[in-house]
Amino acid sequence: MSVAQADPSRHDSPAETDDLERPDEPAVGKLAAQVARRIEADVVRRGWPIGESLGSEPDLRERYGVSRAVLREAVRLVEHHKVARMRRGPNGGLFATAPDAGPAAQALVIYLEYVGTSLDDLMHARRLLEPLAGGLAAQRITEEGITLVRQTVDAEQITDRPEDRSLEGLHVVVGELSGNPVYRLFIDVLVRLTDRFSEPMSVGTREYRRARTWVVHQHTEIADAVIAGDSGKAEARLSEYLDGLSEWMRTHSRSPASGTARSVITPVKEGEPLTKLAEVVADRIRDDIAASGWPIGTVFGSESDLLRRYGISRAVLREAVRLLEYHSIARMRRGPGGGLVVGAPDPQASIDTMALYLEYMQVSGPDLVAVRDAIEMGIVTRVTDRHNEPGLAEQLESAVRRMSEGKGSDQGKADHFHTVLADLAGNPVLSLFLRILSELWRRHLGEDPAEVGPAARLEVEHVHRRIAEAVLAGDDGIARHRMRRHLSALTEWWH
Repeated sequence: MSVAQADPSRHDSPAETDDLERPDEPAVGKLAAQVARRIEADVVRRGWPIGESLGSEPDLRERYGVSRAVLREAVRLVEHHKVARMRRGPNGGLFATAPDAGPAAQALVIYLEYVGTSLDDLMHARRLLEPLAGGLAAQRITEEGITLVRQTVDAEQITDRPEDRSLEGLHVVVGELSGNPVYRLFIDVLVRLTDRFSEPMSVGTREYRRARTWVVHQHTEIADAVIAGDSGKAEARLSEYLDGLSEWMRTHSRSPASGTARSVITPVKEGEPLTKLAEVVADRIRDDIAASGWPIGTVFGSESDLLRRYGISRAVLREAVRLLEYHSIARMRRGPGGGLVVGAPDPQASIDTMALYLEYMQVSGPDLVAVRDAIEMGIVTRVTDRHNEPGLAEQLESAVRRMSEGKGSDQGKADHFHTVLADLAGNPVLSLFLRILSELWRRHLGEDPAEVGPAARLEVEHVHRRIAEAVLAGDDGIARHRMRRHLSALTEWWH
């Protein structure tokens, strides 16, 4: 039985369909994005009052001075970012919600698959972040944390239907116990991506039993070190595990996009709003597109084909398509020969959601810099290893000069040097994580940060140039030292 059949009340009504029609004018979308950013900034400024009304639709239209079409498009963006949700009917309005980074994390995993993230890229990122998170978890472990760690490791010992059990849950727990929301979020993405690389093995085979025994043993040692509060041993045990996992996956992994499409849409709970069901359907379509090899520009199916294939109502499909369009995964083309056209994914929507989630989690300056330091140290080392490559010096020089050239925000110019370094490093995971941290930084400073004076701009340019000089000289130690000192100064701006 299809999801739509299971809940007939979900079928579209004329009013529902009207609400889902997308405004055609580009100006509407651009203005809606600005209004959405203002709504989100208001929520952050009010301390994220979960459950409280931000205003009725008429109130919001008057407050932001926009039309009904613009406001509704802005509300959809806010809902996609998990900042608030519109409630219809008496006493309705836009209500602040607790953010959920899960859908955005999964969207980022799909994007990383699409851009061709390699197993080496993935494991490099895990190796940079997870041991540090483990060390922090050991330092900050509590009685409640000890219980959680033990429960997680004990669950791995259970062998009934082991194919349904993830053996990476301890890593997410370690990220949580680190007390740093950025580690928690990024490790979740890395574990999800690892699951996409993992090659299924037949349960009960000798190979499977041997692998499972090794994982359980390694996790037990990691857990013991964390519980004992031994940060050095926790870091060492995590590093040892990741090295072993990397070796194993070199011969037991697959391309993430080579997986098969799922055949069942996971049902949502009774009473969930249409947008929630649409998210489930959009996730299914996204996975099916990935499994088909991501044929950009081709028609994945007509509207009628998709309605039959997924067993859903037209209203649900149209909202799911809106989500896919929002992430640039696909777009609906009308007319003869039309249908859902496969596009090239854009991670910006998920980056926005992640940054907002971290803002909600009240990330501190030291937490932010700690993760950024780990990421940028890995980036610097990779670029330094390539210091003799043709054209590298020219690209770095151009990035350095950007700080004092042309117009644009000082924050954008300062980020540019780091973005170029990340791109030159060639690890899409680290590049993506750095973009999230940069977006968080911009949002935290606000839409109109204080102007940085000429002297400060010249100083930033000088620091960037010194880092570039060390990179081009092939001196990884000096390059890392200069980058670390540069990043430590950022905490002075975080308040």
